[in-house]
Amino acid sequence: MSEVAKLELNGTVYELPVFTGSENEKAIDIKKLRAETGYITLDPGFKNTGSTSSAITFLDGEKGILRYRGYPIEQLAEKASFMEVAYLLIYGELPQAHELENFHNSITKHTLVHEDMKQFFEAYPAQAHPMGILASMVCSLSTFYPESQDPNRGYEAIDLTIHRLLAKLPTLAAMSYKNAMRHPAMYPKNELGYCENFLHMMFGMPTEEYTPDPVVVDALNKLLILHADHEQNCSASTVRIVGSSQANLYASIAAGVSALWGPLHGGANQAVIEMLTKIQEDGGDLQKWVDKAKDKNDAFRLMGFGHRVYKNFDPRAKIIKKAADDVLDKLGIDDPILDIAKQLEKVALEDEYFVQRGLYPNVDFYSGIIYRALGIPTEMFTVMFALGRLPGWIAQWKEMVENGEPIGRPRQVYTGANERDYVPMSDRK
Repeated sequence: MSEVAKLELNGTVYELPVFTGSENEKAIDIKKLRAETGYITLDPGFKNTGSTSSAITFLDGEKGILRYRGYPIEQLAEKASFMEVAYLLIYGELPQAHELENFHNSITKHTLVHEDMKQFFEAYPAQAHPMGILASMVCSLSTFYPESQDPNRGYEAIDLTIHRLLAKLPTLAAMSYKNAMRHPAMYPKNELGYCENFLHMMFGMPTEEYTPDPVVVDALNKLLILHADHEQNCSASTVRIVGSSQANLYASIAAGVSALWGPLHGGANQAVIEMLTKIQEDGGDLQKWVDKAKDKNDAFRLMGFGHRVYKNFDPRAKIIKKAADDVLDKLGIDDPILDIAKQLEKVALEDEYFVQRGLYPNVDFYSGIIYRALGIPTEMFTVMFALGRLPGWIAQWKEMVENGEPIGRPRQVYTGANERDYVPMSDRK
């Protein structure tokens, strides 16, 4: 017998079917609620509302579990390449050797962006935020590939758009950095891997050869994998709801980039470094700021600690902590900001106040440390996040299209004025 939930309204009992996911997650199906009862549910921020069913990512915040298509994040970060994980998220299975080779070769062929796009970069002021540039440039791609705007295009055409976007986002991200630095843009090198090529475009110069350190490449590969998807977060939901209007993939991803730009979403790792800089500029008295964080009457909050979803620990943080340690050891960087970060990490892991409240260092804390150690400017941190999240956004969009989901259209409860008559200007007082 199927499980049902019962709702009583004004003496009438309604039976609502219960939907069970593959990991035994339970959801009350309310899609017929308004038609049958005249009522809707009210859930600000959709914290308790499932907007879709999805086979991409499983997340259990209480147990600290994160899996892509069933594969534990720990195994993928340790053994897989970012390209493997991108293929897995988008197409549902880990690729065979020939599938991965074809996937990589296809992406490699599309890494160049149209030369006309250089004029767009030149039009932005030097201090323009890279995320604003990136969102605009991604959306602009649809004008160079107008066929992508056809909602009835076939699977091969959709795949081509997916591969183009995966190929060109690192190029656009690196170009936005070079534009801010007023350095010459570096063309991609097709003989390099995905991570190596991005580092080459970021830090290479025409005057000399650039060879990325393997430790840095490994750390970047892990970071991109750990950021690749995270279920129905703000930006993923944005991509899906924009895509549900049959907007093209470029426009949908540009909307996701804009959502990620918000400081409550993708800006957390940038906020970590800004917080550490503030502590350092205040004289580096860490205990003073720890005490402020403990004071419930003080508005100060430690950035990069705890997580809205993960209640006990962030499984991604455990993985990236070692990568952060490896990068700092290998590069031997003398940076007072990073010294404060390591001291703060020790306090958070040992101080009973933080331990009891689950205020552990999260993935944003360690990713901020790594990006700073690599010499990536703070304002580029969210761009790096977008680079990692791209396969997840694409997978969410693709799943939504293939499932034929209807256009997103949330309801509301109106709280404004009741009906009233128009008053002519001469009679208004």
